[in-house]
Amino acid sequence: MANREDRAKTGGEDSKDDKKEMRVIGVPRRRVDARAKVTGQTRFADDIFFPRMAHCKLLRSPHPHARIRRIDTLRAAEHPGVYLVLSGKDLPIEYGILPVSQDEQALSVDHVRHVGDPVAAVVAREELTAFEALDLIDVEYELLTTIADPEEALATPAPRIHEYGEEGNIHKRVSLEFGDVQQGFLEADEVFEDTFFYQGNTHLPIEQHAAVAIKDPEGKLTIWSSTQTPHYLHRALAKVLQMPPGHIRVIATPNGGAFGGKSDPFNHEIVVARAALLLGRHDHRDASPNADRRRRVWFLRGGQHVLYGGAADHDLSHSAIQISGMPHVHQQAAVRAETRAWHGAAALRARSAARQDCGEIAFRSSGLAA
Repeated sequence: MANREDRAKTGGEDSKDDKKEMRVIGVPRRRVDARAKVTGQTRFADDIFFPRMAHCKLLRSPHPHARIRRIDTLRAAEHPGVYLVLSGKDLPIEYGILPVSQDEQALSVDHVRHVGDPVAAVVAREELTAFEALDLIDVEYELLTTIADPEEALATPAPRIHEYGEEGNIHKRVSLEFGDVQQGFLEADEVFEDTFFYQGNTHLPIEQHAAVAIKDPEGKLTIWSSTQTPHYLHRALAKVLQMPPGHIRVIATPNGGAFGGKSDPFNHEIVVARAALLLGRHDHRDASPNADRRRRVWFLRGGQHVLYGGAADHDLSHSAIQISGMPHVHQQAAVRAETRAWHGAAALRARSAARQDCGEIAFRSSGLAA
């Protein structure tokens, strides 16, 4: 006690330390990327252009759930300025982030599962030409029952959104239990049982998705993309394109916002990569009839509304159900959680692209009131 009083009177070391000027804490620092962004020097994926660059556009399904009976791309392929038309048969290998959900297709092969599911792609000299050619692709659909909510999914085992899964349109079942639940119910002052619903929500960054792909003279692929997960994209490209990973380079450009909405491999990235490989020239001196074909393909997807979850990725890993929640309300003694995940077709307005995960939780908790 005496030592403290002495230091206070004499202005000891403790007093000096308190008055010491901080060099980091509380001192404003210039952001590393601030100058480039405010002066417009930052190059986003949409800012990357190359000489003789071609443009790619996707034809999307206007139906939430349908079989593809026929796709005729002949008129689009013959349209002036069109270099290439792709459909599901050109990219049949499925991909996904988790081993349990390797069910995504860059272009739908025979089954569309939401409004906006891509079915074909056009690569052309100009962006407008690619848009025009989309209208020349004829697609014949067989409409299927729309399964848009959990109760419909449980009550409609057929047609199935996917052929895998335990039964019907149930994606997977998960049961968790700890503690003596029955005893907890008996001892609880109150027992609550309810079904909880949550609204769809969307990531809404200013920058939309974009990707640029190039095949170099050695046959290797480089892709620039507004992605948050270049390693996931790299793995998906190697799988779908059947290329050695060492021949693929993924460059994640600066993101103009993402919020998790660019954390998956997307179909447009795989489509432009495939197009670049097909149109690429291994030799710049090529004088064959195909020598004028462009080897650089660019894609910009604008105005896409993405529901957090997703019939497009069919992966419930995004659905986070936290069993330990509701602090300050009660103390949990035992919990049983039963989750059922189902497949559903996203019935959204035409010309939009959406993905939707569905999940349900029956929550019971016992314990003492807080």
